[in-house]
Amino acid sequence: MASIPAESIKRMVSREFGLQITDDAARALAKMLESRAKRISRFAVLNSRKRKGDKITKEDIQEYVLKAGLDDA
Repeated sequence: MASIPAESIKRMVSREFGLQITDDAARALAKMLESRAKRISRFAVLNSRKRKGDKITKEDIQEYVLKAGLDDA
């Protein structure tokens, strides 16, 4: 089970798109988002260590977005 609450997903979808989302769909989306967040976190940790940092910074996260070619950050 994802640690991102399904209720948070349901509120976001409702607020952003004006639609309802089923409990199953909200849990599935939360699980996918958590998986992506873990992947981004792993990259950010490695990026921080590479620059000998002791904290993950916004730049570490943005580097993932740049390398992955994402446009939604």
